[in-house]
Amino acid sequence: MQVTQTRAEGLKREYEVVLAAQDLASRVEGQLAEIRAKAQIKGFRPGKVPVAHLRRLYGRSIMAEVVQEAVNAANREIVEGNNLKLAGTPKIELPDDEEKLREAFEAKSDFSYRVAVEILPTIEIGAFDDIEIERLVADVPEEDVDAAVKNLVDRNRPYTPKEGEAAQGDKVTVDFTGTVDGEAFAGGSASDVDLVLGAGSFLPGFEEQIVGAKLGEARHVGVTFPENYSESKLAGKPAEFAVTVKAVAAPGELAVDDAFAKSLGFDGLPKLRAAVRASLEGDYIALARRKWKRELLDALDKKYRFELPEQLVEREFESIWAQAEAERKSLGRSFADDGTTEEAERAEYRALAERRVRLGLVLAEIGEQAGIKVAEEEISKVLYERARSFPGRERQIVEVYRKNPDLLNEIRGPIFEEKVVNHILAQAKVTDRHVTKDELRQAVEASEADDLAAAS
Repeated sequence: MQVTQTRAEGLKREYEVVLAAQDLASRVEGQLAEIRAKAQIKGFRPGKVPVAHLRRLYGRSIMAEVVQEAVNAANREIVEGNNLKLAGTPKIELPDDEEKLREAFEAKSDFSYRVAVEILPTIEIGAFDDIEIERLVADVPEEDVDAAVKNLVDRNRPYTPKEGEAAQGDKVTVDFTGTVDGEAFAGGSASDVDLVLGAGSFLPGFEEQIVGAKLGEARHVGVTFPENYSESKLAGKPAEFAVTVKAVAAPGELAVDDAFAKSLGFDGLPKLRAAVRASLEGDYIALARRKWKRELLDALDKKYRFELPEQLVEREFESIWAQAEAERKSLGRSFADDGTTEEAERAEYRALAERRVRLGLVLAEIGEQAGIKVAEEEISKVLYERARSFPGRERQIVEVYRKNPDLLNEIRGPIFEEKVVNHILAQAKVTDRHVTKDELRQAVEASEADDLAAAS
C-alpha cells in the first residue's frame, strides 16, 4: 500500500492511495484457500474443490471484500499516521476509467483511488478572564412565598357537593364538545373535566360562562382562541362548546398550619415554606441563567474565529433548514408573508449554523482540555426523569435509549455543555447585580427579544 498526500489547503486534505495488484491477488488467494479447506460443493470431496472453480464462484465477491478491507486499512493509516481529527467521513473517489477499474478488480493492475478528508481546526483556547458577565440575582420576597403556599392550599382544598348555582371559586365537573367553523377539532372534546371557576385554567372566557349553571344543566359557551395559541390552526379562531355540568362542589376551609404541611410530607409549616422558597429561588436562578449563558456564548462566538469544516456547517444548516421549512409549511406561510426571500432566509440560517458549529467546537475543545466528563450516573438521572413522563412505560423508554447511542448523546450533549459553561464561568469576570423578580423577567425578555430581532 502506498499513500501520497496530494493536497493540504486549510482544513482539506487529499491523498492518493495505490493498492498493489500483487498484494490484492495474494489476499484473494488466501481467502480462496480458506474457503477451499471448508467448502462442501456437490461433486467434489471436502478440501478438493479446484481453486479455479472457487474463483469463478466467489472471486468477484472476495475481491470486493479484500478491496474494502484494504480501503479501510488505508483510511486508518491516513488518520492515525498523520494524527488527524476528522470532521466527517472520508470521501472516496474511484477511477473514472471503467477498464482500469475492471483490471484492478481482477488484480491485473494496481488499484489506485483518491481520498478526500476534512479535519477539525486547531483552536487555541487560552484564559477566560477577559470575558465579563453580569449575573442578575433576584431575592424571593415573603409575599411570593405566601402566594405559592396559597396556591398549594388551593390545589389541595377539599370540595363539598352543593345544590344550586355554581359560583366563583366552586369546582364544577363538566363534559364538553367543541367545534370551530362547525367542525370538531382534535382535543376539543373531553369528559369529567374539573374546573375551579375563576382559576383561569381553561380558555379565556370559558369559566365565566359556567358561573350560575346548575347540576345537569347544558350550556353553549362561545370563546376565541388566543392569537398565540400553541395549535396554530386554532389560534385566533372563535369556537363553540356544548357543555354539560355533571357536578358542582363548594370549596371548604383549609388551615395553613403544621398539619397541612405534614399532609404534604413536610415536618411542619416552616419546612414547607423553606422548600417553597428554595423552589422559587431555583426558578429565578434558572431564569437568570438563560440571560447570562446567552451572553457568555455570544462572548465566546466573538472571541474565537477560525475556519469551519464545511461538512459540519452543511449538516447543521440542512437540519435547521428542514425544521424551518416544516414549520413554514405547517403555518401555510410563504417567504413573502414574512417579508423576506428564500435567499435571505438561507443566508440567515447558514450564519446560525456557522455559529452553532463554531460554539460546539469551542466548547468541545474547552471540555477536552479541562478533562470534563459526563458520568453514567448523570446520564441515568436525566434518562429516568424522562422515562417518568411515560407512566407504565418507564422500562420500555429506558431500554430504547440504552440501545440507541444517538438518543443517549442527546442526553450527554446538554449535560456536557452545562458543565463546560460552568467551568468557563468560574474563570470569567462575574458581577452579581440584585434585582426584583419583575426586573429579572423584563431583562430576560428584552434579551431574548433582541435575539429574535437580530435573527429577523
